[in-house]
Amino acid sequence: MRDDALLAHVVERVAAVAGVVAVTLGGSRAQGTHRPDSDWDFGVYYRGALDTDGLRAIGWTGQVFEPGDWGGGVFNGGAWLDIDGRRVDLIYRDLDNVEGRWAEAREGRFSRELLMFYLAGIPTYVVVGELALNRVLAGDLPRPDYPDALAARAAPWWHENALMTIDVGARPAAARGDRISATGLLAQAVLMEAHSRLAARKEWVLNEKGLAVRAGLAMLADAVSAGDLVGVDAARAAVD
Repeated sequence: MRDDALLAHVVERVAAVAGVVAVTLGGSRAQGTHRPDSDWDFGVYYRGALDTDGLRAIGWTGQVFEPGDWGGGVFNGGAWLDIDGRRVDLIYRDLDNVEGRWAEAREGRFSRELLMFYLAGIPTYVVVGELALNRVLAGDLPRPDYPDALAARAAPWWHENALMTIDVGARPAAARGDRISATGLLAQAVLMEAHSRLAARKEWVLNEKGLAVRAGLAMLADAVSAGDLVGVDAARAAVD
């Protein structure tokens, strides 16, 4: 199945499921940075109840979860599928919840969720950034601009947390010779500072992939990831 045929196949069937109001394409394929073997990420926006049995009835190979099975919050739930030999992920998005996060972002409010596979955690305004950046394939969704109030709040918040992670976490770990903790905490601080700089530039962040490079912190990130602590003071100076 060609890529365009796969796209049409998935959208046609998912959009017909009860409760679904919109379908989007996300991830690297939405941004045009994908490889031939990259997976497919589809956002499934719904209101009220989502008919997950309707998703299962389509007959695709894989596992369909219930909303909330992934812990709620940004990682609400979804499906891991194999369609014609392609890895396809469906990501559930409760539109009422997303619109609530958008209202918070316009007021400069957000929270950080600590999730598996994320070093710095993930801000709740990620779901708003998805509306702004992902490709709408079915239905109608808003296209939010980056709120001034969010930039004004998020940039200093992430920066302050980056400094505290170095001063309260990495510095004592390095002093006691706990190299793995110091390295991990410095890596976390680099990503927090990257969040800060991109928020100041009013650029949406959807995940941590390439985050340090986007923020101009590639040299520091390379040093930390290579296990070269470069000295906590030097790392702090680079972040500050």
